[in-house]
Amino acid sequence: MTSFVIVGHHARTDAGFSLNDLPGAGRMDVLCRAVNASFFLSHDLRRDVTCYLVLCGEPTPPKTVKLCGASIRSLSPDERSAGALIKKALSTICGREFREAGDGIWVRKGGLDRLLTEIPVAVLDETGTDIRSATTLPDAFLLSDHENFTGDEEALIRDAPRYSVGPRCLHADHTITVLSNELDRRCSQWK
Repeated sequence: MTSFVIVGHHARTDAGFSLNDLPGAGRMDVLCRAVNASFFLSHDLRRDVTCYLVLCGEPTPPKTVKLCGASIRSLSPDERSAGALIKKALSTICGREFREAGDGIWVRKGGLDRLLTEIPVAVLDETGTDIRSATTLPDAFLLSDHENFTGDEEALIRDAPRYSVGPRCLHADHTITVLSNELDRRCSQWK
């Protein structure tokens, strides 16, 4: 099981956004692309993946949305589809524990600090150890949206191992795709 945790620094924490303006919802478009990169194969989904979106925008931050490939339904490979599922989750009344908002999607109040106590993550960072030279890779990876981690976030992850998918800084969704390809190659029968 592989997990991706993506921090959305300005992503809305309510359902009051338009699917026609995902960038205007605190760059929800970046998170939707990361969701799609986490799950989609050609004509199939990665059923062994969980994706956590840590939403830090207005009006009620933070919230965490969890999507599980084993049970998710109604996800199509476009940003609006992922946005609609996130919007559905954010319209669900939630508390401190995950509450199911639909098949394969949950939401709760709370952010990165709590999630890091539950899931040990490695940080994906262009200055980290190259994934191609790493003998083993962890099960959970943390990425930021289009912004760098804040000082408070860096303090939370200062001791986490760091891995890189290459020497250049990539978009979060591209990073997930490259990493998933490396994991596929390591687990593949066609080596």
